[in-house]
Amino acid sequence: MIMRKIYILFTVAALMTSFSCGKSETETKDNSPVISVKLGGESHSATGSFVTASGKIEAENSANVSTRMMGYITKIHVKTGQKVSAGQLLVSINNTDLQAKKAQVDAGIQQATAAYNSAKKDHDRFVALFAQQSASQKELDDMTARFEMAKAALESARQMRNEVQAQFSYANLTAPFSGTVTGTFLKEGDMATPGTPIVSVEGASRLQVTAMVAEHNINAIKMGMLVKVLVKSSGRTLGGNVSEVSASAKNTGGQYLVKINLDKPDAQVLAGMFVNVQFAVSSAKETVAGEKVLVPEGVLVKQGQLTGIYTVGHGNTAILRWVRTGKMFGDQVEILSGLSAGEPYIASAEGKLYNGAKISIQ
Repeated sequence: MIMRKIYILFTVAALMTSFSCGKSETETKDNSPVISVKLGGESHSATGSFVTASGKIEAENSANVSTRMMGYITKIHVKTGQKVSAGQLLVSINNTDLQAKKAQVDAGIQQATAAYNSAKKDHDRFVALFAQQSASQKELDDMTARFEMAKAALESARQMRNEVQAQFSYANLTAPFSGTVTGTFLKEGDMATPGTPIVSVEGASRLQVTAMVAEHNINAIKMGMLVKVLVKSSGRTLGGNVSEVSASAKNTGGQYLVKINLDKPDAQVLAGMFVNVQFAVSSAKETVAGEKVLVPEGVLVKQGQLTGIYTVGHGNTAILRWVRTGKMFGDQVEILSGLSAGEPYIASAEGKLYNGAKISIQ
């Protein structure tokens, strides 16, 4: 009987301890900080018809400056980011051998000139003698042939000088157009070889976008059509129009190259930035048509290969819901499943959100 009472007392004590611990945990949970959040409105549906494609901003004029001769680089006269004008000296390559060849050519021209002057005098004299019947026809023909050979030798020497002068242009590389130096690939003392880029220059006057369009949408893209260009890094939206549409995808992996001229981009838009291009079309097989749920890209949460979005649960708690995304449309992402049209989501929070966190909606 005594043992039974002791057992009952231990049981009651254990239950009271468990109740006390559960109550403490509940109070701790209830005392967790409340995170202030803002809702991003309601996920909205999009109607209309347009084709999207990814692309990159490029300079309309760009060139990799290289040489056609082999030699050591003696001087690189520009730095990356420097603005240059057309014809400005960029790179100097050792041309000692060209200097020696030029001296040989100049000496050859002097020799050929002397021979030409002598042959011309003799030819003129024999023409006069032949007119006075003091020289035979054969003597005049031989002197004429000697004069023509001397004239040809002089012309050959002059052409050799032109060739050497042209090679000097490969030893002193100049800017093909006005623009900005975007890179230097070699340094002073390196060996320059034919065709190897040394300096890259891009024209700063106009920028364009190159985008790849799938084959089932290319027929909807027309020359001159207006497009919207979203710069991914800054979120800026630019206008433009289609300037080129490739008629072949042989060398582009089944996608067609489309070029867009931008309308007066500002100084913060630089070549090399990635963009999303939106073509407004009348019909397309793969377009935004009908009801599509779109949310801003910045509200999505990435965890490994999963993508989620925070929504508002019962009792003002944050609920992380996994979603399946589709295409990008400007700065908006299509939600294929996991979120309904008109359903609110959390756009920003003044603290670190987690699943089940208490929130207060501003």
